[in-house]
Amino acid sequence: DSSWGRLLPRPYISNVLGYTALFASADLVQQSVLGVDWHQTARVATVGLCFHANFNYHWLRGLEKMLPGGGVKAVTEKVVVDQLIAAPLTISAFYIGMLSIQQGAGNISQTFWSILIRYHHTCCKFLSCSSIMNLPFHYIPKVFYWKSEIW
Repeated sequence: DSSWGRLLPRPYISNVLGYTALFASADLVQQSVLGVDWHQTARVATVGLCFHANFNYHWLRGLEKMLPGGGVKAVTEKVVVDQLIAAPLTISAFYIGMLSIQQGAGNISQTFWSILIRYHHTCCKFLSCSSIMNLPFHYIPKVFYWKSEIW
């Protein structure tokens, strides 16, 4: 029996480990052009493990209970609610977490707000459109989904 096989019946653990690995991998890919800073990757993985993995696990389960179904209307509603509620919260938590790890718990307010304003401009231009592009995934048969409590 493989380690992964033992984690499948425990969706919380596998989701938390999966999100943490996803955060670390995304940071490594982003850094691959200029050279890898392992300390930066460790910080990203720490923020991913401590907040994002746990938040996303519970948020997505709650979102599915709040807006059940998989039709185009239900998926559109989920995307809109996710973008309006979870996205600002998770982005803020990411930057506050990263700034806290890098600068300590001192005065991070000014740095946070300048980063958040730049992010907001990018988000308005790009992320909302890219979220809508996820709608076609509704048409992938559920046979191909990885089994978890959400699906």
